[in-house]
Amino acid sequence: MRIEVDLDICQGHGMCQMEAPDVFEAEVDHVDILEPQPDESKRAEVEAAVQYCPTQALRIVEDSSA
Repeated sequence: MRIEVDLDICQGHGMCQMEAPDVFEAEVDHVDILEPQPDESKRAEVEAAVQYCPTQALRIVEDSSA
C-alpha cells in the first residue's frame, strides 16, 4: 500500500498523526508522510488515519504489483 495526501485540501489538523504517529507528522498547515509505503502491520492505523481525516485529504493506493 502507498499513502497519498492532497496538499491542496490538507489543513494539518493532526488526526492522522494521532492515529499513526510512525507514519504521519502534522505541521502547521499540512502533513508530512514519514513512511509513504508502510508495511501491512500498520494497515489498521493508516486506515484509521484516512477515515478520521477531517478534510479527507488522505488516501490509500493499493500496490498492484503484489
